[in-house]
Amino acid sequence: MLRTPFCDLLGVELPVICAPLGPWDEVRLAAAVCEAGGLGSLGTAVRAVPDLQRQWSQLRRLTDRPFAINHTTRPFTEDTFQATIEERPAVISFHLAVAPDLIARAHDAGILWIQQVMDSRQAVEALDAGADVLVAQGGEAGGHGGDVSTLVLVPQVVDLAGDTPVIAAGGIADGRGLAAALMLGAQGVSMGTRFLASAEMNVSDAWKQRIVAADAVDAVKAANSDRILPPYTRPGSYGVPRTLRTPLVDTLRERPEDIDPDEVVPHLMEAVRKGRGDEYLPFTGQSAALVHEILPAGEIIRAVVREAEMLLTGADGLTASSESG
Repeated sequence: MLRTPFCDLLGVELPVICAPLGPWDEVRLAAAVCEAGGLGSLGTAVRAVPDLQRQWSQLRRLTDRPFAINHTTRPFTEDTFQATIEERPAVISFHLAVAPDLIARAHDAGILWIQQVMDSRQAVEALDAGADVLVAQGGEAGGHGGDVSTLVLVPQVVDLAGDTPVIAAGGIADGRGLAAALMLGAQGVSMGTRFLASAEMNVSDAWKQRIVAADAVDAVKAANSDRILPPYTRPGSYGVPRTLRTPLVDTLRERPEDIDPDEVVPHLMEAVRKGRGDEYLPFTGQSAALVHEILPAGEIIRAVVREAEMLLTGADGLTASSESG
């Protein structure tokens, strides 16, 4: 079985994280990932505390394995974070900025901290603040991200991190990605787009089918999306979302002044809370090009790990053959 020190730290069997896909409801997906041996995640963005507490209770009924609750700075709300602290998940994950004060509060409550970083500067900040795990997220990723590619960012962060585990994210959807991440020095992978197109994910089937049909070039940076997204509420925040193209995405890119936030935002938020939103901003990474069917999460994880094990075994054989030659 493919196991790294990250697994021992988090108490999971396999080095695979299901990326937080909040504000969409991913309770069934998170439970399936946990039960398959990975780390499931639940997002918190733009949802009220009672709704989130309902999700957390449901997830605990479905699995007794560790899971992560995610926060970002778009927006960050104190009442939601305090509720998370009181919930005592195994892990809190965080994205879009580094928050040393929040890391300290999590550690005081006995909760591990996963910090997603988009460049080396953020990685250094996270290490200095005491993050337990870094997710090096390349610009290929869906949702909010930076510009540095996964292939460059992961070894750069690994070199900085020392004994702190690094997880690779962005452009990873199969066992080749996991094997490559491990060869770059990462201790596992975080996948979002691949799990969006899973049987358990609670988003529209139309969105899943678009992922299956998409090429890498169909997942674009949503320029000027600040116009319709919640403001950042912590200093140092940045990131531009990557989505599949829609009329809204195209208009924001070409004629942002034509978009009336007062008209669009209420419809967008209502759609997201109902598991839709793909008609507006279908967050999706370039790894959509590697997703060819909708599968149960457990099957996805098993296939990814099995393929990675085969490739890594083959790489050992190739090295031995080269040395003997």
